[in-house]
Parts: sequence; structure tokens; C-alpha cells
Amino acid sequence: MKIVFLMLLLVSLFLFPNEIHKSLAARPSVVSIGSILRFNSTTGGVSAVAIRAALEDINSDPTVLNGTTLQVDMRDTNCDDGFLGMVEALQFMETDAIAIIGPQCSTIAHIISYVANELQVPLMSFASDATLSSIQFPFFVRTMPSDLYEMAAVAAVVDYYQWKIVTAIYIDDDYGRNGIAALDDELTARRCKISYKVGFPSNAKRSDLLNLLVTVSNMESRVIILHTGAEPGLKLLALANGLNMMGNGYVWIATDWLSSYLDANSSVRAETINDMQGVLTVRPHIPKSKMKSNLMSKWNSLSKKYNHSDLRLSAYGFYVYDSVWAVARALDSFFDDGGRISFKNDSRLRDETGGSLHLEAMSVFDMGKKLLDKIRQANFTGASGQVQFNAQGELIHPAYDIISIIGNGVRTIGFWSNYTRLLSTVLPEDLYLKPPNTSLANQHLYDVIWPGETAQKPRGWVFPSNAKELIIGVPNRFSFKEFVTLDNATGKMTGYCIDVFTQALSLLPYPVTMNRTQTLDFTQPFIESGLVILAPVKKHITNSWAFLQPFTLGMWCVTGLSFLVVGAVIWVLEHRINDDFRGSPRQQLITIVWFSFSTLFFAHRENTMSALGRGVLIIWLFVVLIIQSSYTASLTSILTVQQLDTSIRGLDDLKNSDYTIGFQVGSFAEEYMVKELNISRSRLKALGSPEEYAENLKLGPKKGGVMAIVDERPYVELFLSTNCKIAVAGSDFTSRGWGFAFPRDSPLQVDLSTAILTLSENGELQRIHDKWLRTGDCSADNTEFVDSNQLRLESFMGLFLICGAACALALLIYFGIMLRQYLRHEPPESISTEPGSSKSKCSLKRFISFVDDREPPKQKRSLRLSGSSMPTTPTSNVDIERPGRPTRNGGVVNIES
Repeated sequence: MKIVFLMLLLVSLFLFPNEIHKSLAARPSVVSIGSILRFNSTTGGVSAVAIRAALEDINSDPTVLNGTTLQVDMRDTNCDDGFLGMVEALQFMETDAIAIIGPQCSTIAHIISYVANELQVPLMSFASDATLSSIQFPFFVRTMPSDLYEMAAVAAVVDYYQWKIVTAIYIDDDYGRNGIAALDDELTARRCKISYKVGFPSNAKRSDLLNLLVTVSNMESRVIILHTGAEPGLKLLALANGLNMMGNGYVWIATDWLSSYLDANSSVRAETINDMQGVLTVRPHIPKSKMKSNLMSKWNSLSKKYNHSDLRLSAYGFYVYDSVWAVARALDSFFDDGGRISFKNDSRLRDETGGSLHLEAMSVFDMGKKLLDKIRQANFTGASGQVQFNAQGELIHPAYDIISIIGNGVRTIGFWSNYTRLLSTVLPEDLYLKPPNTSLANQHLYDVIWPGETAQKPRGWVFPSNAKELIIGVPNRFSFKEFVTLDNATGKMTGYCIDVFTQALSLLPYPVTMNRTQTLDFTQPFIESGLVILAPVKKHITNSWAFLQPFTLGMWCVTGLSFLVVGAVIWVLEHRINDDFRGSPRQQLITIVWFSFSTLFFAHRENTMSALGRGVLIIWLFVVLIIQSSYTASLTSILTVQQLDTSIRGLDDLKNSDYTIGFQVGSFAEEYMVKELNISRSRLKALGSPEEYAENLKLGPKKGGVMAIVDERPYVELFLSTNCKIAVAGSDFTSRGWGFAFPRDSPLQVDLSTAILTLSENGELQRIHDKWLRTGDCSADNTEFVDSNQLRLESFMGLFLICGAACALALLIYFGIMLRQYLRHEPPESISTEPGSSKSKCSLKRFISFVDDREPPKQKRSLRLSGSSMPTTPTSNVDIERPGRPTRNGGVVNIES
């Protein structure tokens, strides 16, 4: 057997020398990694057990490192004392570790990340601080979801329940400040905001925390986000319960520190659970897997073995366990590719004062960059789910469970996934199997029992004790009191606009406070508005001549002239060949008139024989059809609908005249007419009340009044309800609506728009309209004028132009044909080219006579066969073009004269 083994070894050395060399020379028997944890914390204890569990599994699996034993050197750091923690971490970096698991504290992670970059040691950290990134720290590898995703989940919950303002309480360190900054960004993207934020130091006294909570209770927001550690967070919840801040109306949302504490501690005191009833929290989502089940099944024995029997497995334990596995798999690939573990000293690292840090003991990992690349290429299913990093160095598919604390336990009410960035009751791993659906309509969470043991969603706000009143501006003019007016008896503002605003304001889920800027945003319009023209009118009474009203005078004249012109053109085209268009001059004139107007009823008896005549007639009959249909429709409208007459038909008449135009005092109509319509300001007259409107329109421009008034439609409709001798001329020439103005980017603008839409849907907006804007009997009559129904020449100009062009073209072709025939008919010597000569005059007369003469019928031609042996028979008469053309049997066709 030994001989066989040696022979196989020699063959392997001969065939695969590089691979055997790498395997024997590059793989050490023991590899050490480091770990920086806070042992006296819940997360630190769970992480320590998870690291030991991962080492046992890795070292017992011969397929991972091929006999190389993985060891870990754990060091304790003090997260509360930032300086001492940094010193401890720096001392640990003196050891030659090829990778480090941790640290768990963001403050320590920031410092160690700089050192890891210099020493080229991969840092497998589960610090969630969003400002820690692989862009700034290339050797920093985050092995759990960042706070960016956690805060996105929290913001999604706030937005789902339609709370627009929140209060943030956070621990004042890198972890707390940066987490709340990420939350602020996420809320802003959803048009929500943090109305009040307050931080506290990790060593804050009980009295300081009490003062903090009292201040929070005086704020308007009742939605409180708690982003702290476990120890201060539990203390704050206990104090809040004592201040009755865990009762009805409050909402508490804790970040993942609370879920980690509850998951990891096997026994939580009843008083502690009672202090957090109804609180919502989030937990990193860990999908079901075989590795997860295996780790959970042996956790109890592992925690006892490593002196942490009071701790259960939390999400942090899964991520730390997978971090060690990621290093082991990377090392295996690292060694396979010829990687070697060696260190070198950096001359820049020297402690000149001879202190205890021993910076000269720190050495650079020669192939740390290669190991880092192997770690970033990780792709395996671990206890925490899929372990794979994206281009930004973050784990793919971050997701969170949304948890409600009720009774003695917790209840998952839904999930948030970065895959859809929405809340759902469907497991995230099931969503990954489908294309992402980002419709907000798909969001759903299960019901929650809120603080105060109520199932009704809290409003999320109260009127704060120190709030400033919202100052509302109204126009300082009261032309139409139904819209806005001052009640002298009570000193309050009343009216249509006031009621709409107060009713919409009552639907908002939070109080409003004063905030001023110079730029404004406007809400959804609550009433349609546009500039219209008011003009004096008189009712049109239908009389015996009503049939003339559908057409304007110009339209009647052009239409009648067109009939005669078309009749004359048809006569010219048909006169020479058509007996229906011949006769005495009197008969021909009657034919022209009769034919022209009979086409109106399609009753003409004369046939057209020429192609040109038929073409012109077809086009004319189409024109007649359009004119006849339009006339019928307009006449029907005039005879069935009561109309109004006015000298102003619309905007063009207003601009083209020189008369005075009225407008309401303070209205934007003045600037619109001057700047947009180029109407001289000297023509404009300000009017301050409906009475002035009526009086000036009655006087007219020649007696010191106005020709017309330009104002917004809501005012106009109210005015017309009591003034029946005035009406709107034309249609609206601007499209606007009335809305309420707010400071730029104010959440009130969006929320009040939603409230106005709600008022519109439930009918409350119409009720307010009917209360204030009652219309009189004549409002329905003053909507349009008879002139607006009259058919103008401009509307049919295209048809007349087409018909005229057809007539002109037909005449041009016809006279060209006649001239050609005339030249062929008359001998050349009889035509004089000298104008004024007697021959020229004779030629013109002969041409006119030629055109006027009846074209002779086509001549009959006989066929006479000659040179044939057949007996002579009478020949048949045929028309032939050329004389003497041979026939099929050799005869010759002769033309009979």
C-alpha cells in the first residue's frame, strides 16, 4: 500500500506540480482571525456564542479548509467609553489577524476601519451605521443590513398609517445621529417629517430622561421613534409608562434594538413587558433554511457550553455565524489560488514616545486585498439567508419583519423588503420569485393593538400646549360677500371659501402651526375658475324672419353669389354640347338661375355631359350638403332655445375695440389684460361691487360706463343670478381654479388637497356651495348668445375656396381646349397677330362665335369595301379617324361625305 501511495504521489507531482505545490506550501495548519465585541451586552454575548458555533462547524467539515484549523482571538471593548474602547481596539490590531469579526459599535467601527485600510485586514462588521461604507473604507465589509434599509422600513410604516409628523428620540453618538439622519431622508421622500428630535448621552441620568419625555409630551406629534441601545431604551419606555405616555393616542416605534433584546433574552420581567405594550419594532428578516434550523436546534447546548445560558438566538447571531463562514470559504478559495499568509512592517507605524500602544508591532497583511476580493465574491446560502454582496458592498435583498408587542409575546404584522420597498404580509423570499410590484395599492399589514389596548389607529397628533396659531390671510376686499366677508357682530370671517377651508382642515390628521416662506404652493382647486366677459344683453324674440338668423349677412351674400357663379360656370362648360343649356339669351339666363338654386335641393333637371362640368358639379353638391346641414342645425337651435343678443361676441371683439373695460378691484384680471392681451391700462376701470357692475354696464362706454367686464367665473355666476339683463359673452379664456396657498414644500399643501378631494367625494363641497352660492331664476338663461350660434363665413371659407379653385381650373382647361380646336378649325392666314387690326377684331368675333356655336354631332362614316371578289353589298356606316384604312379582308374603308 505504501508503494502504491508513493507511486500515486509521484504521478501527481509530475502531472499537477503547480496544484500540489500550492496545496502543500500555501495552506498553514492554523489560521487566526480576530473578533472585537462588547461581552457584557446582549448582542456581544450572542455574537460570541455564534462565532464559537461557526468555528466548530467549519473545523469539523473537511471540505471547507482541507485540514486547516480556523481559530479566533476575541477581545472585549467598551462601547460606552469611546476613548477607552478605541485604545482597546488599537491594541488588538497589534496581533497578526488576517480578518476581524466586528466591532459591533459604530464609534469603534469608524476608528478601526481606518486602521484596517492601512493594515489591509478585512473587517467583517455588523455595525449598522449608514455612514460606514466600502467607498470610504474599502476593507470594511458589512455583514448585516444597513440602517438605511431599517429606516426605510420605519418610514414606510409611518407613511402607511398616514402620519405626517413624528418625534425622534435617539442616543447621541454616531449610531444614533446617523440613524436619525437616514430616517429624516426617508420620511422626507414620503412627504413626512421629523417635527422634533432630541438626543441624550449614553450616561444620561434618570432626571434628564424624565425632562426629555416631558418635553416630548408637550409636542404635537404622538408618533415617537426610539433609536437607542437596549439599556437606555428600556429605561425610557419604563419612564414613559409612568408618565402615562404609553396610553391611548400614542404610537411608539422602536428600531431593531428592541426586537434583538426580546429575541435574545429567555426571561424578560413582567414589568418590562408591561412597559412596552402596543409598541411596534422591526427585526431583520431571516428566511427559513436548513442551516438556520440546525443552528437553532443546537443553540441551547452551545450557549450553556460557552457560559451564556441565559441568551437565545437573535438576528445578530445568524449574521455573525455567516460572517465566520464567509471568511472560511474565502480562505479556502484564497489558498486554492496560491494565497499566502505573510505580514510586513510599515515604517510609518512607530511609537516615538515609547507608549503602550506599540504601533511598530502592527504589520500589513501582504495579500489582504486578495482575501478581501474573495470575501466580496461570497455566494452561498447561510443561516441568515443568501450571503452575497452587491456592487456597493451591501448584502442583497435586505428585508425586515414588522412586529407588534402584545401580551407576553410579539406578533409579526407584516414585512418590508427592499425588493419592492413596500409593506406586505407576503414573505419577502416569496416576492423574490416574481417581478417587483411597486404599486402602493399592494401595501397591507395585519391589525394592531395599539397602546391603550385599542384597535383603532391613533390619530398621531394633538394640539401642543406651546403651539402658535395658524395665521390665515384673506383678501382685503369684499366685493362678493358670499365668498369671504367679515361678520361685524362676532368679528369672524365667514363665507364659502372659509367653510371649505375649515371643513378640509378638520380632516387633517395633525395640527397646523405657523411657518412662513416667500414661495407658495397651492392646493387642489375646490372650485373651477376662469376669466370670462360680462356684457349687457337683450333677450332675442323669435320673429317672422327667424329663418335668416342662422347665417350672418356675409355668409348669406357669399353663399348666394356662389350659387350664381357655379351656375354660370356649368353653363359655360355645357353650352356648346348640351341642348339643355342652349336657346335664346333669355332662356339661357333663366336656365343659369334655375340650375344654380335647384342644386340646393338636389332637384336640377339639366344633365351635364362634359367631364369638366360633372367634376365642378360634384364638388359644388358637396359644398351645398355641408351648408344645408349646418343651416338646419343652427335654425333648430334658434327656434328651440331662448337666446340672448349682445354686441360683444368674445375675446377678439374685446381686444379690437377702443371702449372701456371693467374689472374687479384687486383681481389679477387687470394684469392679465395688460400683459397677456396687450390692452392699454387706460382702457381699464376698477369696479368694487356687484352694484357698480350693473350700473356701469347699464350706462355703457358712451355715458361713462364700460363696454364689458372681465372677471372670474365664480363671481360672474353669482352676479348673473340676480342680473338677468347681463350675460357671458363667449367662453372662458383662461383655465384656472381656486385653491389655498401654503409655504413651499409644506405638508399642508398635499394633505389639504387630499381633504378637499374627500369633501368633493362625500358631497360636503357641494353642500357648502349651495349654502353660500345660491343662484336665481335667470342664471340659466344668461349662458350664451344667439350670435354664438350664427354661422360665420370664416367657418366655411375652406369649402368656398375649394369650389372656387375647381371652377377656375375647369374654365382654364375648357378655354384651352376651345382655343386649340379653333386654331385647327380656322386657316392660319385668317388669324391676325396685330392688336387693333380689323383682322384681329374679326378673329375675336369668330372665336366667340365658334365657342357659342353648337358643336356638330359626330359624323357618320360608311364602310365601302373595294378590291374584293365578294359581291357588292351595301356597306355599313362607321365612324373612322383616318380615311382609306385597310380592313381585315383587304378592302378599303371609304368615307362617305
